[in-house]
Amino acid sequence: MADRGCPLQPVPLPAEVRESLAELELELSEGDITQKGYEKKRAKLLARYIPLIQGVDPSLQVESRTPGPSQTTAAAPKQQKPRPTNSRDERFRSDVHTEAVQAALAKYKERKVPLPSKRRSVLVHSSVETCTPPDTSSASEDEGSLRRPGRLTSTPLQSHSSVEPWLDRVIQGSSTSSSASSTSSHPGGRPAAALAGPTAHTLIADLHSAPPDVTTGLVEYSHCERPQSASMRGVPRGCSGRLLDTAGGVPVNSRVSSKIQQLLNTLKRPKRPPLKEFFVDDVEELLEVQQPDPNQPKPEGSQMVVLKGEPLAVGTPLPPSLLAALQRWGTMQPKAPCLTALDTTGKAIYTLTYGKLWSRSLKLAYTLLNKLTSKNEPLLKPGDRVALVFPNSDPVMFMVAFYGCLLAELVPVPIEVPLTRKDAGSQQIGFLLGSCGVALALTTDACQKGLPKAQTGEVATFKGWPPLTWLVIDGKHLTKPPKDWHPLAQDEGAGTAYIEYKTSKEGSTVGITVSHSSLLAQCRALTQACGYLEAETLTNVLDFKRDAGLWHGVLTSVMNKMHVISIPYALMKVNPLSWIQKVCLYKAQTALVKSRDMHWSLLAQRGQRDVSLSSLRMLIVADGANPWSISSCDAFLNVFQSRGLRPEVICPCACSSEALTVAIRRPPDLGGPPPRKAVLSMNGLSYGVIRVDTEEKLSVLTVQDVGQVMPGANVCVVKVDGAPYLCKTDEVGEICVDSSATGTAYYGLLGITKNVFETIPVTAGGTPVSNRPFTRTGLLGFIGPDNLVFVVGKLDGLMVVGVRRHNADDIVATALAVEPMKFVYRGRIAVFSVTVLHDDRIVLVAEQRPDASEEDSFQWMSRVLQAFIVYPWVLHICIYIFRGKKGHIHIFEI
Repeated sequence: MADRGCPLQPVPLPAEVRESLAELELELSEGDITQKGYEKKRAKLLARYIPLIQGVDPSLQVESRTPGPSQTTAAAPKQQKPRPTNSRDERFRSDVHTEAVQAALAKYKERKVPLPSKRRSVLVHSSVETCTPPDTSSASEDEGSLRRPGRLTSTPLQSHSSVEPWLDRVIQGSSTSSSASSTSSHPGGRPAAALAGPTAHTLIADLHSAPPDVTTGLVEYSHCERPQSASMRGVPRGCSGRLLDTAGGVPVNSRVSSKIQQLLNTLKRPKRPPLKEFFVDDVEELLEVQQPDPNQPKPEGSQMVVLKGEPLAVGTPLPPSLLAALQRWGTMQPKAPCLTALDTTGKAIYTLTYGKLWSRSLKLAYTLLNKLTSKNEPLLKPGDRVALVFPNSDPVMFMVAFYGCLLAELVPVPIEVPLTRKDAGSQQIGFLLGSCGVALALTTDACQKGLPKAQTGEVATFKGWPPLTWLVIDGKHLTKPPKDWHPLAQDEGAGTAYIEYKTSKEGSTVGITVSHSSLLAQCRALTQACGYLEAETLTNVLDFKRDAGLWHGVLTSVMNKMHVISIPYALMKVNPLSWIQKVCLYKAQTALVKSRDMHWSLLAQRGQRDVSLSSLRMLIVADGANPWSISSCDAFLNVFQSRGLRPEVICPCACSSEALTVAIRRPPDLGGPPPRKAVLSMNGLSYGVIRVDTEEKLSVLTVQDVGQVMPGANVCVVKVDGAPYLCKTDEVGEICVDSSATGTAYYGLLGITKNVFETIPVTAGGTPVSNRPFTRTGLLGFIGPDNLVFVVGKLDGLMVVGVRRHNADDIVATALAVEPMKFVYRGRIAVFSVTVLHDDRIVLVAEQRPDASEEDSFQWMSRVLQAFIVYPWVLHICIYIFRGKKGHIHIFEI
C-alpha cells in the first residue's frame, strides 16, 4: 500500500466493538467457545472496519495482485483458499506488532492485577490486536510457528520503518482501550504516547531473540522494566511464545504452570531480616542509654609492678627428664608401687609398680612404631597425635598409654569416652581430633565393648569424628620388644609432649599444646612448691586425664617416685568419705581434692569416729580459685580439726588450662605466709574496683588467697578490655603469667594463640614490662598483701549488665551465703546470662532439697533477692522442687 501512496489512517474502534472483542477474548480464555468460533465472530465484528483501516476501497479487494517483497497477501473472505483445520486465520493480525504493543502497554499501565487467577485478565490483552497495519501479517501460519518467538512473523525487519509511524498513531488512539472493563473504572490512565518510536522498536527487536527458560529469562530480560502483573492461564496460542510477568515481577514463560511461578516468586522474595535488625531505628531511640555514674568507685592505687616468684631450684637430685625418671625407677626399683586403682566398692583391684609401668610402656611403644602398618608403610611416625579413650575408673591403662606414647615420640590427646553417637559434647571432641589429624585411638577391651557398635560389629563412627583405627592395649594385644630395642625419645626439647582439651563457655573445644620443656618445668615447680619427696603417698580424687589431676597424679608423681591412690568418681557418689578413709589407711601425706568433695564428706561424716587426718601435710584444693570454695574449706576445718586436721594443711591453688598451675598456698614449713581472707564489696567489684567491706552484709564477697606465685614465674594483672595495660593495685584484672611451665599454643589456631599466649603487658605510658611474652590465664583477680594472689572469678563467667561487671562465681557465692545447707543442694547452682535488648539479664537456678517445704524455699528466695536488690539487673531464681517424680519451678523476679 505504501507503493500506491495510500497513507495509513487508523480508525479508532467504537467502545461497543472493543467491549465485544474483550468479551470474545475472555470466552476463548475460559474455553466457552472454540478457536474457530472465536475467529468467525471476531472477523464479523471487524468486517466493516477493515477496509477503512487499510485505506483501500472495498471493491478493490476482489482484484488479484502479487504481493511485494515487504507485503503479505490479504485475500478477501470470499476468495480465500482452503486452509488446514489446525491453522489459524492470521490475515488481520501481526504477532510482532501485537507483542510490541502488548509489552509497551503492560510496562506503563498503572493498575496492577492480583496474583494468579484461572481467568485471563482482560487488562493484559489490549484491543490493539484489532488495529493491525495493512499487509504485514502472514497469509497463513501454522500453530507450531506461533510457539517459537524466533518465527513469530515472516515479515522482514526492513518493514519496520513503515510500521513505526502507524504504531505511534495506533498507541495514541488506543492507549485507554486495553480492556473494556477498565475503561470506566480507571479513566485516568497514563498516556501511552511516550511508548512510540524507539521504545516500540526496541521491544519489537527483543522478540526475535531465543526463548529463555524460567531461570535464564531473569537475566536476559532484566533490562526491560516490566511492572508486576498477574500470571495468566489460558493464554491464546498466538501469544504463547512471549514472556509474561508474575506477581513478584519475575518474567517467566507462559507455558510454565502457575504453581512453578508461585514457587519462583517465593524463592525470589528477600529473606527475613536478622532479629537484631528489629531493634534498630525507632527501638534504639526508646532504649535508655545508661550513663556512667559520677559517684561510681574508681581505682585510686598506684600502678602495680610485675610480681616475681622464687627462683626455680637448680641442681636438685631429680632425674633430668620425665622419661629418664620412669626408666630409673622402673629398672632400679621395679617393686615400688606407682598407682593403686580402686573399684566402686572401695577395694584395691590392682597396684601398678614402676617396673610394670616401664615394661608395659615399652611394649606399647614398640607396637605403635613397628606393628601398625598401612599399605606396607608404618601407620604412625614421630609427632603424630593419638587419642586416649579411657574411662575415669581405669587410671592404670591410661598411665601405660600416656607413657607409651611419650616413649614412641607420639603426642597423646586424652579425651572423654563418648556416650552416644550423636552426643553434642562428643561432636566438639571430634572436631578437635579432626583438626589434630588423629587417626588412631587407644583404649581397653572393656571400654571398647561398651562403645556403640555398627552393624559390622566394629566401633561406630561418631558424629563429627574423623575415621579412627581402634587399638586395644591390654597385655595380650601388645608385642614384646627385642632386648636390644630401645626408644629414641627426646623429651627435653620444644616439641609437643601432649595436647589437653578445653571447652569454652560457648561450647567450642580447643586443644592446648604442652611442650616437653614446659612439662618438665611444671613437674619441677610443683615438686618445689609442694615439697614432694620420694615414696610419699598421694590420694587423688580428681580426673587423672587433665588439669591438676594429670599434673600431680600422673606426671609429678612419677618424677618423685610417689605412690598415688586413685579414687574413682563412681566411688565418691556411693561413699563420699572414701578418700578420707584411704588417707587414714595409707597414711597419705598429700590429698588432691575439690571443694565439692569436702562438702560431700561433711554430709556423710556423721557416725565416723575412727577417722584421723593427722598424716596430711597438704590438702590441695584444686578449685580454690572459686570464691565459694572458702565456705567448704572453713566448714571442713571446723568439723575435722578435732580429728587431726591442722589449719595450715588446707592449701587452695589456682589453675588454668593455658598457664597450668598459677599459684598455690604453701604450709609454713615450706616458707609460706599465713593465710588471708578478703571481704570485698560486690558493688565495688562490679566496677572492677577493690573495696574492703564488713562481713555482716549480704552484698559482700569473701575470698581466700590461693597462695604465692609458682617458682620461676612472673605474674602481673592487666585490664580486661582493650590493650593489656597494667592495672592499679586496687583494681581487678586478668592475671597473666610469664613462665617456662605454661602451655605453648592452641593447636592449629594461630590467631587466638597470639592473643592469649603472646601477650605483652605495657605500662600506662605504653612501655613493655618485659621482653618475654606473657600467657593470659583467664582468671580475674588481684595481688594482695604479702604478695598473695586473690582470684574473684573467671573470664568465661564474666557478665556485663549495663556498665557493671559481675561474675558467675560471685553470684553463686552470694547465694550460698544465705543458709544454703537447709534448702538447696550446694553443688547444684547454675548462673548464666541472657541478652535482652542489648543488655544482659542474670539468671540463677538452684535445685531445692526434697525434704524442704515450699514455704521454706520462698523464704530462702526472698533472702537471696535481698542480697542482690542493690544491683540494677533483673534476676530470676528458679528452684526445682522435688515431690516424688514430680517437680515444680518457682520463679522470682525483681
